[in-house]
Amino acid sequence: MSGFPGSPRLLKAGLVLVDADTARVLRVISLQYNSDSLSRSLQVQTAGGEAANRAEPLRFKGPAVETFKLEADIDATDQLEFPDRNPSATQFGIQPQLALLESLVQPTAAQLAAVDREASSGTLEIAPMLAPLTLFVWSRSRIVPVRVTDFSITEEAFDPSLNPIRAKVSLGLRVMSTDDLSFSTKGGSLFMAYLQSREQLAGKVQSATLTTLGIGGIG
Repeated sequence: MSGFPGSPRLLKAGLVLVDADTARVLRVISLQYNSDSLSRSLQVQTAGGEAANRAEPLRFKGPAVETFKLEADIDATDQLEFPDRNPSATQFGIQPQLALLESLVQPTAAQLAAVDREASSGTLEIAPMLAPLTLFVWSRSRIVPVRVTDFSITEEAFDPSLNPIRAKVSLGLRVMSTDDLSFSTKGGSLFMAYLQSREQLAGKVQSATLTTLGIGGIG
């Protein structure tokens, strides 16, 4: 961190876990280092298609399916230089941070035990275990509900006790749109706010003129 007074405060990207029913914030996961790159893809959803090799006019069936891919670096090297201040890093390395991220894709032990009790009691229909709603936060203008689709960890360095002290985490995230979430839910309203913010940003670009394209008119 820069020691110059007045230097800008570096915002962290991260994930927020929210109770799907009450919208109460359950946990905030801040990435130790912001990813150097963020890959995005948008798959258009259209109605109809091509019939008899003739393309139909574009008709949207719903919001585009958007996905994010990023890599997060986790490193305990600096913390290990001051073991008295960071006893957890000395004892476990970065395992606590990795375990926290892994909780995004795992039911809890309590949930599994509850399902087992229901099955043992003869319950015929057991509801799937509901995970918290996950929000991806990359600045104030990009807060969007997501589902983790890909998750991998590469542990790159270890201490003498074989605790990982440096790792790279790859995350694939699929945006949850109003096709997936009801308009009346917190996730649905957050997606609508995200979509509206993109429209507002697009409106800040000054429209080009036909002469820019080298033409005087259409038709």
